[in-house]
Amino acid sequence: MTDNVSLLILEHLKALRNELRDFKAELRSELESIKVRLSSLEKQVAFIHDDIAGIHSRLDRFDGRLDRVERRLDLAH
Repeated sequence: MTDNVSLLILEHLKALRNELRDFKAELRSELESIKVRLSSLEKQVAFIHDDIAGIHSRLDRFDGRLDRVERRLDLAH
């Protein structure tokens, strides 16, 4: 009887070990997917920052041009 109990416990432990191994593999896969998606988001945010910097640069140039137009038309105070 003791041998049967030991074998039963051993079988359960093996099953738990296999489930844990499968779970760890799935978790690694999910983590890799999350890393890829996060990297993509970081790149997109960097592109947005670049776009915003470009917009600010263009607005500064337009502001300078508008100042010159106002001065030429004697509209500046």
